[in-house]
Amino acid sequence: MAARYPTKKSLKASLGKPLRYEETSLFGREYHGDGSYTVVGPSPYDRRWYATVKVEDGVIAKVS
Repeated sequence: MAARYPTKKSLKASLGKPLRYEETSLFGREYHGDGSYTVVGPSPYDRRWYATVKVEDGVIAKVS
């Protein structure tokens, strides 16, 4: 799954907001609401950074 943020720092600055993402799997949806996700950014084709994002109550709770 790709996080649609230019940098990991901008993703971290979005704590408390809904995750902007792009599905990348050929096998169905990756995002299913609350949970932990491994993401790549800034796009699925330009992989400059990786992160683990924890989503709680529909918003970003933690980025590592």
